[in-house]
Amino acid sequence: MAGGGVTTGEGIGSHGGTKNPVFAIFLVAFAAFGGMLYGYDTGTIGGVKVMNDWLCTFGTPTPDGPAPCAISTSDESLVVSILSAGTFFGALIGAPLADWIGRRIGLMIACLVFSVGVAMQCGSGEGLWALFIVGRVIAGLGVGLVSTIIPLYQSECAPKWVRGAVVSCYQWFITIGLLLAAVINNATQDRPDHSSYRIPIAIQFIWAAILSFGMIFLPESPRYLVGKGRDDKAAEALGFLLSLSPDDPAVQGELDDVRANWIEERQMAGTSWFALFSWGPSRILFRTFVGTSLQAWQQLTGINFIFYYGTTFFENSGIPDPFLISVATNIVNVFMTIPGMLAVDRLGRRTLLIYGALLMLICEYLVAIIGVTISVSNQAGQKALVALVCIYIAGFAASWGPIAWVVVGEIFPLNVRAKGVAISSASNWLWNFGIGYATPYLVDVGAGDAGLGPKVFFIWGSTCTAAMLFAFLCVPETKGLSLEQVDILIQHSWPITSARYRNKMINENMHSAD
Repeated sequence: MAGGGVTTGEGIGSHGGTKNPVFAIFLVAFAAFGGMLYGYDTGTIGGVKVMNDWLCTFGTPTPDGPAPCAISTSDESLVVSILSAGTFFGALIGAPLADWIGRRIGLMIACLVFSVGVAMQCGSGEGLWALFIVGRVIAGLGVGLVSTIIPLYQSECAPKWVRGAVVSCYQWFITIGLLLAAVINNATQDRPDHSSYRIPIAIQFIWAAILSFGMIFLPESPRYLVGKGRDDKAAEALGFLLSLSPDDPAVQGELDDVRANWIEERQMAGTSWFALFSWGPSRILFRTFVGTSLQAWQQLTGINFIFYYGTTFFENSGIPDPFLISVATNIVNVFMTIPGMLAVDRLGRRTLLIYGALLMLICEYLVAIIGVTISVSNQAGQKALVALVCIYIAGFAASWGPIAWVVVGEIFPLNVRAKGVAISSASNWLWNFGIGYATPYLVDVGAGDAGLGPKVFFIWGSTCTAAMLFAFLCVPETKGLSLEQVDILIQHSWPITSARYRNKMINENMHSAD
């Protein structure tokens, strides 16, 4: 067939089955625990930056203000968004690290880097604002490495029939981290000393230690080992995941498909960073556009406005206990990610992205309209705002939250997969940084601030509209296909027709052919 051979690449365990698929799924899903680093840090800083002791440690007294101390809008923007600056570069570094030293060891190094950043934040105090900021950057490097390597590792190791759910676990752990941060912040916020913010920050050592220790027992990615020409080790790793002998026909058949696809793609497009911007039969430039844009639109849904500035927003809206509301929204985020995990391999990626964006844009426009028409003393109206925000979070948690990571881990061929996931993750963090830095200026009331308040949801509603159109026009349907089949799908169809071509591939049981 023009444009390259047609490959089944049946996915882990498909050439004869696996004796214990639950074992492989559990092992690969464990790597998703790295999402805890990202989610917990995001949630922690959202609560720490409004704690009285932290404000008085790094801010200035405000005798007439609602709190005893405050920091400037520019400092608030900096402390929230600077983590994303570190994650941007960490995500890009993750590709050469994962291709050089491997996915498994790369994750362990990421945990070490992250822990150094956490230690610097814990050691900061009066007069050490710069140390706190540098610690945020170093921790960001670690989170960025994790955000590239985990979806990459999971996509390459997970059985194809549950790959979407397994990779979605990364987002699920992000939401669990956000929830735990909200609970712990609520428990320590009233402590009268530095322990109020140091305890929530220091707990991050535990998450890094668990992930690093657990990776000792996980195998390296078989696809990475094939790319390095270490076929014997690849057979051992795949056999371990399948609970089969390395010489089993199922293992050897799987490796034959991966090896054939690797050789073909390397010949067509190469393995350099420049290959990400090549077209040719593989359409890698299109894949790069989809990956980077998908992560950008995920951030532009406005979700991090809630988790970075939700406490401040609810407080300004007249909600009596914004910390508890923050806990409630995080509970919604955790439990509504589960339906998305269960549906992604049944309903498909495109369907959830399109209808998830539709639900979010409706809720965000309603929040904006209600927010500008009621007063802060209108308790019924404020409760309606909270309810709509929770429905919006539910829509995100079941769609754009997990599925953006799933699609990014699937659409790139092996020869540039690490670099493709890296540049897509970097796009996520670049937009995360921009939104985190700009939002205080958009919603705060003061000199140089836009003072939009709830009007900012008009912006998020509009971006969700654009995200829905993007998903319809640009995201292919890849459910139930191996990574090698996804490669062939993108070569021979466009997103709008991808579901039909996918069905054809499955019905005709396509196998590797030159």
